[in-house]
Amino acid sequence: MVAVKAVGINLIQLELMQKLQGRPATEYVGRGLGLLVAVLLMAGCSEEFPPGFPEGRRLTETVLEERQRALQEGAIALGADPASQILFGDLHVHTTYSGDAFLMALPFFQGEGLYPPADACDFARYCSSLDFFALTDHAEFLTPAHWKSTKQSVRDCNVLAGDLSNPDLVAFSGWEWTQVRADRENHFGHHNVIFRDIDEDLLPTRPISARGYGESPQFKLPVVRPSLRTLLRPVLADPSPASLLPYLDFLRLASAAASMPLCPRSGTVRELPPDCMETAEEPAELLNKLRQWGFPAMVIPHGTSWGFYTPPGSTLDRKLEAGQYDPQIQRLFEVWSGHGGAEEYRSFRAVDYDEQGQALCPALVDGYTPCCWRAGQIIEERCEDPGSQACQDQVRLARQRYIQLGVAGHRVIPGATAEDWLDCGQCTDCFAPAFHYRPGNSAQYALALRNFEAPGRPRAFRYGFIASSDVHSARPGTGYKEYGRLRMTEAIGPSSPELAEAFSWQRQPPEPASLDPSTIKVENVLTNYFEVERQASYFMTGGLVAVHARGRGREDLWEAMHERRVYGTSGPRILLWFDLLEGVDALPMGSELEYREVPRFRVRAAGALRQLPGCPEHSHAGLSPERLARLCQGECYHPSRERHRISRIEVIRVQGQRFPGEDVATLVDDPWRVFSCDEQPQGCVVEFEDLEYPLLEREVSYYVRAIQEPTLAVNGDPLRCERDAEGRCIKTHICHGDWRTPATEDCLAPLEERAWSSPIYLLPGV
Repeated sequence: MVAVKAVGINLIQLELMQKLQGRPATEYVGRGLGLLVAVLLMAGCSEEFPPGFPEGRRLTETVLEERQRALQEGAIALGADPASQILFGDLHVHTTYSGDAFLMALPFFQGEGLYPPADACDFARYCSSLDFFALTDHAEFLTPAHWKSTKQSVRDCNVLAGDLSNPDLVAFSGWEWTQVRADRENHFGHHNVIFRDIDEDLLPTRPISARGYGESPQFKLPVVRPSLRTLLRPVLADPSPASLLPYLDFLRLASAAASMPLCPRSGTVRELPPDCMETAEEPAELLNKLRQWGFPAMVIPHGTSWGFYTPPGSTLDRKLEAGQYDPQIQRLFEVWSGHGGAEEYRSFRAVDYDEQGQALCPALVDGYTPCCWRAGQIIEERCEDPGSQACQDQVRLARQRYIQLGVAGHRVIPGATAEDWLDCGQCTDCFAPAFHYRPGNSAQYALALRNFEAPGRPRAFRYGFIASSDVHSARPGTGYKEYGRLRMTEAIGPSSPELAEAFSWQRQPPEPASLDPSTIKVENVLTNYFEVERQASYFMTGGLVAVHARGRGREDLWEAMHERRVYGTSGPRILLWFDLLEGVDALPMGSELEYREVPRFRVRAAGALRQLPGCPEHSHAGLSPERLARLCQGECYHPSRERHRISRIEVIRVQGQRFPGEDVATLVDDPWRVFSCDEQPQGCVVEFEDLEYPLLEREVSYYVRAIQEPTLAVNGDPLRCERDAEGRCIKTHICHGDWRTPATEDCLAPLEERAWSSPIYLLPGV
């Protein structure tokens, strides 16, 4: 969700005063008291929301030894080094210092209340049993006070972890640079920024946001003001202190962020005032500011294919221009999160362009229905005479109007429900895809893409692949069990139809004609501009990043991440090794080298340990019953001694472009090779070589997927389509985040959970 950027004094506060005091709002304004009360309502007593303090202490050596023993047994069974250290973490965690996380915590959305940074420490240690995590709240909402609290909370968590060379848990500080633009050329998307060190003098004074300069009008203040009025409607009906307080807290948080002045555009980062909002409009500016600070940092793109906010037609091409990409800072790429995948490339597009650059609605392709096309179908279904010229004119107009409005295109069809859109815009043959999939921003597209603007070797992305959660409830690593859909995923919604009606745009009758985009008022950026109802079916429990580290310490983790000895999983703790066999040596995943011979590779994979119900003894001993129940929701990472089966290994080969515009679809071999693991129930070991590589005479990257046997997963079947004989979706059964789907319903469906290795990059030489 896009963070709310600002809030001002307006009719919301006046309505509140009228309800609370029983006097007309105009009387307050006339007396000049309205401004004072509004400020008090928004600013409260100027107290900051405290970060809390972790309740749990360091895990015992027995617990850590048992964790390592399970890894050693898995490694020995596969013939891997028993001294291996595979550590699991989550580099994408939000607390209620993020504006969207705070919204999701409100009673309106069936929220639980605040999720302070300390919750993440206790959850990672005792609920999900992670080895590391990073706090990455949206910089657009991080005031200096909250950034200071975040850094201190991370230090508090690390102090409890014990020996710096052998901690039970490592916490990193960071933020999310949440850049969104409505035009595809200037949209660069979301990036997490994390830092190696935690000492105050080794971290920036201020976070760097994408707020302010060059913003698209759709994301400015006027869009947000009415949404706050709507949020407060249930409170205005019953303004009790208990119901009012969370909303006033949100107003106070939003007010504090909005009141922050933007930093001057001139001067280095160390010359700027400490109490301003520092901004960067493009990655080049963000990277330059981080280089000025000089602290070890990583910038990790995520959600790249998530069309919920990414404009149609957007691709990664501009991200590879000079200055926009720094291979020493941008080392990792998030291929999967609880918001879905960003791995697979497909040739379909949500929009086409003619020779003059005019946006057009693409035609139907097998397995993909552009939503602009579906807009025309909805209008056609409403016509009395679908074959008439008048109806077909309306069909064509609806499709073009949808394109005009971009990610808000669904607004042009009056009275359309979420179910009316069927599965348009979705990648129907991708693994757990992001909503409104944008394949030109996928990891496979990134591997194939080249920039030829400078002489010599063309510029190329060199990413290691990770996964994480993108959780907004301070719960790192929610994918250890498939339960608690409304707590362990981002699915949210009002608890009653009355609240839903208050929070949605006014429903219009289903007319057989589309609306003129210029007449559409975006009343609420969350429910009017973005298509939130179908999106709820695409939220899943979170993924994990795994690192092959030399030890458990902070420097060990950082070194492994920087060297790309990492892989991602869709949640389960699958064990995975992927090596290039070079003589007696084995070069690990993430390696990059010039190579002319026939390459030979080896893959080792073991399924995740099956989970026992409930929580282990050390979780009950580490947290109070109340805190354990609230954070973990009755379930923790609780492994048995038995592993799930790996069903197969898939090898993906991606060739790099040799000239501008070379068709990426011809360069991605997915899968290139498939190896069944049916005869290896304890794990899977395969070796293979590429006899074609020396003949290709181009850069080639290889990575593998370890596919686990099917298990039930939350929202494992997005939209739950009924399909006709040709496989077309004819009816959906959306797993709603609101009252329409019971909170106890987890919408489980079979899913082949998996792990993605980082690529091995082979270069033929120049």
